[in-house]
Amino acid sequence: MKKIKIGILGYGNLGKGVESAIKDNVDMDLVAIFTRREPKNVKSVIGTQVLSINELEAFKDKIDVMIICGGSKNDLPVQTPKLAKMFNVIDSFDTHAKIWEHFKNVDKSATAGNKLALISCGWDPGVFSLVRLFSESILPNGKTYTFWGPGVSQGHSDAIRKVSGVQNGIQYTLPIEEAINRIRNGETPSFLTREMHKRDCYVSLKEDANPTEIAEKIKNMPYYFADYDTTVNFTTEEDIIAKRLKLPHGGFVIRTGKTGLNAESNQIIEYSLKLDSNPEFTASIILAYARALYKLFLSGEKGAKTVFDIPPILLTNKTNEELLKNLL
Repeated sequence: MKKIKIGILGYGNLGKGVESAIKDNVDMDLVAIFTRREPKNVKSVIGTQVLSINELEAFKDKIDVMIICGGSKNDLPVQTPKLAKMFNVIDSFDTHAKIWEHFKNVDKSATAGNKLALISCGWDPGVFSLVRLFSESILPNGKTYTFWGPGVSQGHSDAIRKVSGVQNGIQYTLPIEEAINRIRNGETPSFLTREMHKRDCYVSLKEDANPTEIAEKIKNMPYYFADYDTTVNFTTEEDIIAKRLKLPHGGFVIRTGKTGLNAESNQIIEYSLKLDSNPEFTASIILAYARALYKLFLSGEKGAKTVFDIPPILLTNKTNEELLKNLL
């Protein structure tokens, strides 16, 4: 069996999650980890070779799918279009308001390079996106709600760490239980953003940083915190590191709908996740889609895709007979 050759760009929490998840995918081999840091200072947990980002081009024909593990705020808008000209790529871009713009940029690059790219792959956007699509198609007369947490948002934590003067930061997304309970009871309210979630940030500062200014920058950051009731807690570097040892997360997608001639029947679809490790779970999703992406590439597909475009049967390495006998 020819194994799918995987590369990782970026060795933070997600990159480490992808590396550890390779062992559960027997049809894949990890070729190398690429980093912007000095490679000799980056220690792979399983002994994968670590190379400089400047060596990427030499691996154009040695990697089947490159998984880009940067942050959505500053890294992926630049890295994914650039690398899509050289590799089949997957990213987990999660700034929902900018997905269409990102898709167009990546599609242009991947098409020019005769490569295939999958953007915004993870659990939201990603798996939750599919649940929303399925639910709204099944119950067209209804309303969809998505709740995140309680847990650590990697993208929002990364955005905090990009603020000038911040040494380190971690952000917890907290769903508001009253809102969830109203929906589960069959109500269909129209919520403001801040009525569904709140955000708690824990931040350590660089020397001479102004906490008041930094708190205001975080609270007013568009797409991340501006629309939420956000609390910024200043703490020590040691406390931040301890909080980041585990990165739990989760959430719910709930669709409430009506069926029947006179819309007399209430129907509720609910899908939930409870995760001990957000990056490890996201990595597992990405590797399943890496398999599908490579199959599509071999069939002649080019350009950018999202999870909406991927047939579920391509995610697995099981045969059609096994699927029909055991899963259907």
